[in-house]
Amino acid sequence: MNSPTPGKTTSELEVTNISSHGIWLFSSGEEFFLSYQDFPWFKEAPVGKILHVEEPSPGHYYWPDLDIDLGIETIKHPERFPLKTKIQP
Repeated sequence: MNSPTPGKTTSELEVTNISSHGIWLFSSGEEFFLSYQDFPWFKEAPVGKILHVEEPSPGHYYWPDLDIDLGIETIKHPERFPLKTKIQP
């Protein structure tokens, strides 16, 4: 007897861990580490806002409560996308 194929997995996108060094994001069977050094916006953010992540399109992640957009290439290779800031006097 064959069982029916289960429905869509509900955990395709999830923040799996938050530590003092960064966060882990699980997506499409892979887990990615986002260090606070490379992604400082998450360091002081409330846990609930970090956990609320969406994937509006494949490989594009959005934290609406923090207004943070990141692409998969930025997450995999943060050294290719150095942070830039304008300091206001």
